[in-house]
Amino acid sequence: MKRRTMLKFLLTSTVAIGGGSYLFLRQKLFGKYPANSRLTRIMQSPNYRDGVFQNLSLTEVSSKDASMIEILKKFIFKAKNVEPLQRIPSVKTDLKNLVAEKPTMVWFGHSSYFIKSKNINILVDPVFSGNASPVSFMVKAFDGTNTYGVDDMPEIDMLILSHDHYDHLDYETITKLIPKIKKFYVALGVGEHLEYWGVKPENIIEFDWWESQEISPDISLTATPARHFSGRSLARAKSFWASFVLNLHGYKLFLGGDSGYDNHFKTIGEKFGPFDIAFLENGQYNVDWPAIHTMPEETATAAKELKTKVLMPVHWGKFALAFHDWNEPIIRLKKATDEQNIKLTTPLIGEAIVLDSVYPDTVWWNF
Repeated sequence: MKRRTMLKFLLTSTVAIGGGSYLFLRQKLFGKYPANSRLTRIMQSPNYRDGVFQNLSLTEVSSKDASMIEILKKFIFKAKNVEPLQRIPSVKTDLKNLVAEKPTMVWFGHSSYFIKSKNINILVDPVFSGNASPVSFMVKAFDGTNTYGVDDMPEIDMLILSHDHYDHLDYETITKLIPKIKKFYVALGVGEHLEYWGVKPENIIEFDWWESQEISPDISLTATPARHFSGRSLARAKSFWASFVLNLHGYKLFLGGDSGYDNHFKTIGEKFGPFDIAFLENGQYNVDWPAIHTMPEETATAAKELKTKVLMPVHWGKFALAFHDWNEPIIRLKKATDEQNIKLTTPLIGEAIVLDSVYPDTVWWNF
């Protein structure tokens, strides 16, 4: 009898856990896999094989020597300085009344930033919910970093999304922003999430690598390669990931998204460079996943190969998605750029960069 009771308990528990997981993953924030005409287009992409998108080079999400148990331990028992011990400083720029004769950029921490040039407003990978996770109590923003929100945004002409990870594509932020956005420009397949969340399909432009869109006679956007992956649920690489080249009123901007180091940086630099500024990821790296995020020294090398006049590091300063000290990425990058004579701009959250004019470079992170 005891054996039968125990088996019944185990079976019931398994069903309950499975059912709970199924219901959890059915939440709208997880989005949707591409289907119908969108999937048909994806299947025609030269970068889509064996049911998933592929990088240019063979890319493992984690190294062969990585121990999943050890990685989990590091996530649970994080070092003391993974998060800052005091409030991150910031400034408040009035984005709705910002005057920008030349491209002017405002960083919101991590990979979210605003670009204004003349009367055009552009927003990249906005995450304003205060966390970068499907559950609100995980991967919370550092104290002081969540100082901008949807209400601070003016009407947006172009919202650019590099891929669908939670620290770049935030359900709460996007659904609140929808009334303010004229057009969404996204990596191939990401449009399925947006349409599921309420964006009209005619307001979504999707890109495969090397595809371009002319927005106006003096503005164009081209999707370029990145070395990364995608996925919001159990499956990976069902939608694509990309970097972007933005030609904006006579200036060239490189919007790097997430990417490990590879020869695509040199290719992009030769094809589109020199750039006036490059936004490159610099943070959330680890030796256990070396192919999908750049080490700071690789970020500097990528900037050189892109032939950029100025490097703006992103993907740091707001969320702890790796195990390094929160300010290690910028410390290591500054050392590398100083050694290689690369111009680095390091604004506070909310502090404006103005091309050809204002490049904040205060060392504000030493605490």
